Amino acid sequence: MRDFPTVPDEQKAQAIVHLDMDCFYAAIEVRDRPSLRGKPVGVGGARERRGVLTTCNYEARKFGVHSAMPTFMALQRCPNLIVLPTRFDVYRREAAIIRAILYQFTSIIEPLSLDEAYLDVSAHPSAPAALAQEIRSAIFRTTKLTSSAGIGPNKLIAKIASEMTKPNGQFEVKPEDVATFMTDLPVRKIWGIGEKSERKLEELGIKICGELQRFSRPELVNLFGKFGLDLYDLCRGVDERPVEPDRPRKSLSTEETFALDLTTLEQCEEKLEELFQDLMADLAQKESARDITKVFVKLKFNDFTRTTAERAGLAPTLGDFRSLLSEAFARTGKPVRLIGVGVRFAEPTPEDAQMDLL
Repeated sequence: MRDFPTVPDEQKAQAIVHLDMDCFYAAIEVRDRPSLRGKPVGVGGARERRGVLTTCNYEARKFGVHSAMPTFMALQRCPNLIVLPTRFDVYRREAAIIRAILYQFTSIIEPLSLDEAYLDVSAHPSAPAALAQEIRSAIFRTTKLTSSAGIGPNKLIAKIASEMTKPNGQFEVKPEDVATFMTDLPVRKIWGIGEKSERKLEELGIKICGELQRFSRPELVNLFGKFGLDLYDLCRGVDERPVEPDRPRKSLSTEETFALDLTTLEQCEEKLEELFQDLMADLAQKESARDITKVFVKLKFNDFTRTTAERAGLAPTLGDFRSLLSEAFARTGKPVRLIGVGVRFAEPTPEDAQMDLL
């Protein structure tokens, strides 16, 4: 490993690297099948099984295709899209190789998914940008896969910075440049701001963080509740969340509370299909490599009682969720005010936990 420019101890500050493998699953497929190079490629479920894309390469993204998109919709936008099935044994193997490389540089790693992680490199003697470049080069030398990185004084800045020069690039925001970097940054880049919050901010004439900084903390709390406390700091580039090892979640679910109660099984089934698609998208993005042990449907009735139908050994298919919905609904027949669908994961062994560090 080559020598890097070092940073004097008195100048050391917190240094976070956000590392993101470029189109990880699709990149592995193209690497292993050179004939696919330059063609639009997606990885995920087949159209006839109501599948969703886990990821796609940049050639596909030019057509508006993106991860978590239903496969049938992706093929409508890009008829020449090559859709390949997932090979999680291969992806986990590559992730383990990359994980070993990361541990050569720091022991403080927080995974976000199989292909994305935060690294706290504050204790490393090298300059953070040079270190990030060496990490990316080491990954490419070993796997022939490219990655992008953001370097900043906290997780917020590092995450945003990693998106600036994708793919196969990196961008650094030094502590003294944070104020300038945040001023013209679109508010949508801040974690926690979704479409609803963005619309609310647009109604107030706010599109960039510099405009949001004009509001006091009490004003933001009045507008956004408790999130306003965080928003006051985040729009200034302040983020005190530490980088910490991930604890795998035991389950993943999505639910919806309805403005009007659902009174028939047919109405519930219609809503169930929408929730099913949302759950499949979340699984593809966040937990695609985990083994599922159970699937469940939760109902909350108009009198606020609730019931859950759960079964082991079922695949997360729409048909299985419909069966559980029918079972849960038949228990009371009461009007339904909330439906939730979800899956429970197998508890990881210590070896499995290490495999998913990136």
